[in-house]
Amino acid sequence: MNAIGYTRCSTQEQTDSGLGLNAQTECIRAYCTLKGLTLVRIVQDAGVSGGKPLSTREGGQKLLTAIRRREADAVVMLKLDRMFRNAGDCLTTVEQWERSGVALHIVDLGGNAIDTTSAAGRFMLVVLAGAAEMERNLTRERTRSAMAVKRANGQRIGAVPYGFDLAPDGVTLVRNELEHAFIGEITTMRSHGMSLDKIAAVLTDRAVRTKTGRSRRWTHQAVARILRRTSNALTGAR
Repeated sequence: MNAIGYTRCSTQEQTDSGLGLNAQTECIRAYCTLKGLTLVRIVQDAGVSGGKPLSTREGGQKLLTAIRRREADAVVMLKLDRMFRNAGDCLTTVEQWERSGVALHIVDLGGNAIDTTSAAGRFMLVVLAGAAEMERNLTRERTRSAMAVKRANGQRIGAVPYGFDLAPDGVTLVRNELEHAFIGEITTMRSHGMSLDKIAAVLTDRAVRTKTGRSRRWTHQAVARILRRTSNALTGAR
């Protein structure tokens, strides 16, 4: 059987040797050798988020095209989240591939190697894919709860927003009166119908420092973020 390998890393994960493209490739090659599969090519997506649908990734498009052309009988990847966004995405895609005679092999799914060439393999894929999605959802819930507690305590979440500084404790936000004065001006300019680009140009011309201080050139995106955060604060939105 001919096989195509698929590897993916997000920008952040490229620094993680355990999930790097080269490490994934070596695991896929070893698996194909063990299973007697002929690895005809490796398709890669470097610096691509797992949240993007497979069909919108450059490598993903190449993979799908190869499958449509019947260039391989199997697709091999290291882990479930390298290719699919969630369990539903995985199972729907695998079902479509099976109708075309293409099997999916996952080298490491919950510590087990899974392939869909057998009924037992398909069953285990359904069970373990569902378990993996449940764990991701639980992690998201725990993260949201932790962030809510931080907000309630006035602690920083992510980057320090414009209008605040970080207290000496490294977690609490304190009001920056000068930046809040500029926020007031930004809000006023917007209420008078000025475009985001125009507001950014005014701030740049006046040499108002951005939050990072590395540049005094403002963008419409930065102005939009400030206005959105101000609006959320007024309405109590999170």
